[in-house]
Amino acid sequence: MYKVMLLNDDYTPMEFVITVLQQFFSLDTEQATRIMLKVHNEGRGVCGVYPRDIAATKVEQVSAFARRHQHPLACIMEEN
Repeated sequence: MYKVMLLNDDYTPMEFVITVLQQFFSLDTEQATRIMLKVHNEGRGVCGVYPRDIAATKVEQVSAFARRHQHPLACIMEEN
């Protein structure tokens, strides 16, 4: 299993991070806000834990979505 995480940067708006968490990780507003604040305050936050293939797909989807919206939001995965 692999953790999918978002990394903090100084440019991506908090609202965009919440949108990503809701759209790609099916979180409600409260859960998404909690993870967004963790990313903001601690530098990274876990969005979910998935099998390798699903984690890799989520990383690619989030990265492509962020690029399309011209945000430098980084999404990574690491073994759990």
